[in-house]
Amino acid sequence: MVVRNHEDQYSIWRAGREVPAGWATVGKPVARAACPDLIEQLWTDMRPASLRALMDWTGGNARVNNSPIRL
Repeated sequence: MVVRNHEDQYSIWRAGREVPAGWATVGKPVARAACPDLIEQLWTDMRPASLRALMDWTGGNARVNNSPIRL
């Protein structure tokens, strides 16, 4: 099955096992072979959600230690 964390990052998780803290299942369980395709459809922006929010908030001019974040 596919799981997602609070940063909108996806992973494959074995069905029947407890999902770790901070992760939640996405949709209904699918066969392992189908998981990569599902993740490819869902995970269209590889940046963590917090970085996307920062980039949106700063108009794409985010800085760390006075250096611009370059993507």
